[in-house]
Amino acid sequence: MKPKDPRHRAREAAVQILYQWDIGRAEVARAAETFFTLQWPGPEPPSDELRAFATTLAGETVERLAPIDALIAETAERWRPERMAVVDRLILRMAICEMLRDRSTPPAVIINEALELARTFSTEDSVKFINGMLDAIRKKIEKSEV
Repeated sequence: MKPKDPRHRAREAAVQILYQWDIGRAEVARAAETFFTLQWPGPEPPSDELRAFATTLAGETVERLAPIDALIAETAERWRPERMAVVDRLILRMAICEMLRDRSTPPAVIINEALELARTFSTEDSVKFINGMLDAIRKKIEKSEV
């Protein structure tokens, strides 16, 4: 098995940090510190770059929650974000944050990364749901340049 791409591993860490933030009501910085010091799964400690990318992505996702959740709510017709499965909601939020903040990463790459995260942390039905949601949201972002 080939080693995971560091950016993908950082996105996995960001989802886990966001999960601690959401479920445990911990500050993002505290959730990141707990994750990297007590729950990091690898034998080697994470690189500074991986820690920074994951922590920044999780933090910016939380900072942009209002516009992100508004996009999710208007796209998911009759499904408020708080009614979605926690992991699915977090993956959606994080991918949307990345689309809004980092125009240098192609949306197709961000969506593919989100689908891989859903395969790792959720179900095949969630993969389909997230794919449909992110594709629709990508189109809205591109049309309006949010």
